[in-house]
Amino acid sequence: MDVTFRIRRYNPEIPGQDKPYWQEFSLKDVAETDRVLELMHRIKWEQDGTLAFRRSCSHGICGSDAMRINGRNALACKLLIRDVGEKVQLEPILGLPVKKDLIVDMEPFFDHYRSVMPYFVNNDPIPADGRERLQDPEAQQIFSDSTNCILCACCTTSCPSFWANGQYVGPAAVVQAHRFIFDDRDQAAEDRLNALSEPDGVWRCRTIFNCTPACPRGIEVTRAIGEVKLAIMRGTPKGVINPKDIKVHM
Repeated sequence: MDVTFRIRRYNPEIPGQDKPYWQEFSLKDVAETDRVLELMHRIKWEQDGTLAFRRSCSHGICGSDAMRINGRNALACKLLIRDVGEKVQLEPILGLPVKKDLIVDMEPFFDHYRSVMPYFVNNDPIPADGRERLQDPEAQQIFSDSTNCILCACCTTSCPSFWANGQYVGPAAVVQAHRFIFDDRDQAAEDRLNALSEPDGVWRCRTIFNCTPACPRGIEVTRAIGEVKLAIMRGTPKGVINPKDIKVHM
């Protein structure tokens, strides 16, 4: 099959290309099982070496090749041509500054990520036997979905609230906070909930649900956000309520 790519281009360093514009590329002999990323490589290697995009593992783990494909956020390495059709439109993800072509500045995204303390906090002495801090499997299941986040920014940059206000911490940061808030071994849940209670925290979420279908890892993002909201309203999980009691049903 023949496939036409329509790609949004931008290069601030070259006059005439310093404003966004569209460019089309045609590819022949494309198989339905070819991935979008593979065809982007063909364009760059065979037609236009100046095309700029990010990619690394090519297996849906690193999250670096997130972009808008036919108007929806996705990873180029995961989508097959049979899923997108013979006409493919590529754009950079929204809400973050574009550096060149399909590459955006991820620093604002990672600033929000760092603001929710996305790391394990436990100041208790290490067990005498030197082993790790063990956890009941049932307790781990409470936050297991959140551990699948690969920080691709698909959820955050699909969110109209984030488009309207880039100071909003965004769905991905809330998911990362959720992972630790509901870990019964962690001791910083209250600090994270206080941070997410700020004006640009979790309450800017309007439950639009764009984030959940945008996640390439199948995380129930809106559910995680709802659970964090309930934790803020009812108190910190440890010692006040059981995290299982605030499970959001959707």
